[in-house]
Amino acid sequence: MNRRTFLETMSAGALALGVHAAETQGKKLKLGLIGCGWYGLVDIKAAFKAGRVEVLALCDVDSDHLAQAAAEIEKLQGKKPQTFKLYEDLLKVAELEAVIIATPPQWHALQFIAALERGLDVYCEKPLAFDIRESRAMAEAAAKSGRIIQVGFQRRQSAAFQQVRRFVQAGNAGRIVHADVQIHYSAGVLDATPQPPPPALDWDLWCGPGPKIPYSPQVGHKNWRLEKTSGQGHLVDWGIHLMDATRVMLGLGAPRAVTAAGGIYFFKDKITTPDVLTAHFEFEQCPVTWRHRLWGAEEYTPEINNGVCLYGEQATVFATDAKWVVIPKGRNAERQVHEVKADMGTLHMAEFLAAVRARRQPGCSTADAHLSTTAVKLAMISYDTGAKVTWDAQTEKIPDNPAAAALLKRPYRAPWQHPGGGWGNKVDGA
Repeated sequence: MNRRTFLETMSAGALALGVHAAETQGKKLKLGLIGCGWYGLVDIKAAFKAGRVEVLALCDVDSDHLAQAAAEIEKLQGKKPQTFKLYEDLLKVAELEAVIIATPPQWHALQFIAALERGLDVYCEKPLAFDIRESRAMAEAAAKSGRIIQVGFQRRQSAAFQQVRRFVQAGNAGRIVHADVQIHYSAGVLDATPQPPPPALDWDLWCGPGPKIPYSPQVGHKNWRLEKTSGQGHLVDWGIHLMDATRVMLGLGAPRAVTAAGGIYFFKDKITTPDVLTAHFEFEQCPVTWRHRLWGAEEYTPEINNGVCLYGEQATVFATDAKWVVIPKGRNAERQVHEVKADMGTLHMAEFLAAVRARRQPGCSTADAHLSTTAVKLAMISYDTGAKVTWDAQTEKIPDNPAAAALLKRPYRAPWQHPGGGWGNKVDGA
């Protein structure tokens, strides 16, 4: 059974890449990259691996990042892309067909909507947006645009999660009563002392529509993920992958209520988001509990540090990126272990590129990404307000809690304007 599952998965993965390769034998798709840091280049390399693309233009507010990325891409394609500081200038490149957005989340909404207005297809990294009102505006813009859009939830390409979804939907575990989701790891923390930014970095523009905070290595490149004003912490940055995978496996919509508690216990005065957090999501089908801890020794069971436990009436299922395990009900029941690996980043990008060529929407729609982004953001609103947050998914409002409702939309710093339209503070009840 394990061998059959493994062979089926490998065959499916090979077939998918084969189909993508066949579909890419025509002209090269002309791409632009907005945000040339670590993960921007990861996405670009995935696009080259998927095949038949040309990167025409790059933009970044760090001139060193921009030059380094341009040099690396020139080696990969034999031609140096155009480089820009401003994404507005990149979007003016006439030959562009699609863009990859890999900037920090405070920039996603403006760049995403501008790219759609320019008539481009978009691959946008997760989370979809910084706040829920931005996320809603992006979903509405996507629906109106008719463009091809993929959001960077690469775990949707995990053969393990896909097989668990089929296993659960077939009723093999019985009714799923509860889900536990967690990613514990030891975070690397840099110097948090305020200091002048590097000469190559336009820090004011990096902060953009978010508040301009003092620069430090801890809140700059990469480490912005644990900064409240940009990445919003571990759940929103990395945990969202597993929360999205859990939603997909169980067919969950939006949570009805979220309660979160935690704090900064180990990295006090070094980070601004919790290094210990528990969030309880009340979905219609079953509750889902998220946990993380960002410091300390290895877990007693390190193999489940990063994964999802689904507790069913007939079996418990554990799933992680490349493995899933079934623990049947009953004393001494034999565990069933399935090892199933996949190049998720390449497959996700390949699906997007194939969808662009075929003019069909890929698997991760903006509307669905909005639901996963909303869920984790509600957890952080609960944490910030110290209160249970009830969510009306039909109206997308938080009733009877003005403090929490006010956090659905962050005020933009001038001169940028929030794209949330009519979703103002008055509408939210704040």
